Amino acid sequence: MTRNPEICDRPHPGVGCFVVKDGRFLMGRRRGAHGAGTWSVPGGWIERGESPESAAMREVWEETGMRATDAHAVGATTTLHAEGLCSLTVWVVSRWESGEPICMEPDKFVEQRWCALEEGLPAPLFDVWADLLVSPTYARLHEVLAASPYA
Repeated sequence: MTRNPEICDRPHPGVGCFVVKDGRFLMGRRRGAHGAGTWSVPGGWIERGESPESAAMREVWEETGMRATDAHAVGATTTLHAEGLCSLTVWVVSRWESGEPICMEPDKFVEQRWCALEEGLPAPLFDVWADLLVSPTYARLHEVLAASPYA
């Protein structure tokens, strides 16, 4: 994986959503060809005409069966994936509203768990996280997740 945004001429827009409940956020372990065995927050591609926040809420529902609210973008990162695909991930934070997480797409996710940044993240992480962890967006995520109503 290369972390050089200049080589990404036309990145595909996607989202990663931190759904926060009781100071923790949901992560899922991926299954399938793209990122199998790695961990990430709910997310996926932004569809035509969709805002990052709307895409995040849709992906949370599709992947977990949960409802989230108060979504807002906190930053973005660009990743060149091993298979040559380039993505622009908009990182979104939202509050859990209702439902308990279930693997709604068992072909894409094996398990889900609530995590906290201060407890350490599960490993290995999905490839977009390599770019997130070294970006200013990660520091911003720390600030947002430590503040009310997320703390």
